[in-house]
Amino acid sequence: MDHIQRNFAEQVAPFGIQLTEHQLEQFETYYSLLVEWNEKMNLTGITEREAVYEKHFYDSLTLTGAVQFHKQHSLADIGSGAGFPSIPLAIVFPHMQVTIIDALAKRIKFLEEVTSRLGLNGVLCLHSRAEDAARKEEHRDHYDIVTARAVARLAVLNEFCLPFVRPSGLFVAMKGTDISEELEEGRYSLTKLNGRLIDVKQLSLPTEGADRHLVVCEKKGATPAIYPRKSGLPLKSPLIKPIANIGKR
Repeated sequence: MDHIQRNFAEQVAPFGIQLTEHQLEQFETYYSLLVEWNEKMNLTGITEREAVYEKHFYDSLTLTGAVQFHKQHSLADIGSGAGFPSIPLAIVFPHMQVTIIDALAKRIKFLEEVTSRLGLNGVLCLHSRAEDAARKEEHRDHYDIVTARAVARLAVLNEFCLPFVRPSGLFVAMKGTDISEELEEGRYSLTKLNGRLIDVKQLSLPTEGADRHLVVCEKKGATPAIYPRKSGLPLKSPLIKPIANIGKR
């Protein structure tokens, strides 16, 4: 264990995470694969080792500050990209069944290689748009936890992600700095999709100090039949509260 791994282990300890030597080896293999594959496809703009451990690995595990993963059994990561936060969570909580959904086939191929090399047998990598996968019986209203990191604004994310959440389950959106405008904008779609905002947790990266927010929403009931709308429509026309016509003649 070198100083970067030691710092990482110490930084996640307050979340109740005690990393084993095997898990640290898995994270290091993940880092190596990320850098190797990043040379032939665009996975991340962050490749410096210490930065990857903080801005990707640590950042992914901040979800444990909002969710008691030891009590959860299934997670879906929507638009996972290079596997954040799902792969770090799968390493730390191997008991969970994790489904990674991404629309780009090349990224899914990378994630399949990662899960194979790391021995993450409980992870399914699915090549699909979120709107299409959420219409399938095996995914709709199914998961204990659903998350997304740096995918879209909340008004769009709610329609992408809430259809996957089981009633009484949680959707946690991982966001950056100032999110007050997004929160207000997203209230309408949250209501339409039977969601309820229950918490917003603010935190910061331990070395860089950059702000992060976890937007925690509970699913109140089954997804209305009309959602999600057909592929492409949530991004093109987000569910935002209509502006009332004032002074209409």
